[in-house]
Amino acid sequence: MSIAVETFGFFLGVLGLLMLGVTLPNSYWRVSSVHGNVITTSTIFENLWYSCATDSTGVYNCREFASMLALSGTIQACRALMITAILFGFLGLFLGIIGLRCTQVGSMTLDAKAKLAATAGALDILAGICGMVTISWYASNITREFFDPLYPGIKYELGPALYLGWSASLICILGGICLCSHSCCSSEKPSNSIPLPYKAPLSTLLSLGPASRLPPGASNNSEASFGKYGKNAYV
Repeated sequence: MSIAVETFGFFLGVLGLLMLGVTLPNSYWRVSSVHGNVITTSTIFENLWYSCATDSTGVYNCREFASMLALSGTIQACRALMITAILFGFLGLFLGIIGLRCTQVGSMTLDAKAKLAATAGALDILAGICGMVTISWYASNITREFFDPLYPGIKYELGPALYLGWSASLICILGGICLCSHSCCSSEKPSNSIPLPYKAPLSTLLSLGPASRLPPGASNNSEASFGKYGKNAYV
């Protein structure tokens, strides 16, 4: 895996985090449906924090939810999951900046940077999963109320913020997968590795003859040893 894949995964995580940050305060999580409603001159749209109503002239009024404890468990859980997703994304962004191989912070080794990059990828994946669970849960409640014939309240449809949140979660997950796969596949060569001695092929040794297979200095020692004895010593 190349540095380009690692950098691409990091920027995907940053893009997904920005999109999640835009999704959270977006007003159009759900929009009132014309189907089945008696009053069609006004449109109601809500998110996790407040509800707004607009008329045909374009004038709208918004009201925040009065009490957090008075809200349904779904809204409270969706708030917590979205905030958790953004926190995971910020942690992944911070660790990703340190763990990228194209950045240098202190005297970190490649193994340490790979571990930080893998942790950043895991955090991006968790952020994407939290966002995906939040959006899917919220959307399932909208569709359940819409298709329930006995539901007495206003029926809503999926707002544009949900599609933005699904895209953001998917981008976060893809960025985290790129970072994790790059960090798991990359490895640093150990510095204390001892190279194996080179052995010449047998055919090369045979072609060189017996003299070439002697250790260095062996021929000189043998010639010097002949000079220590007289000629009569070899008769």
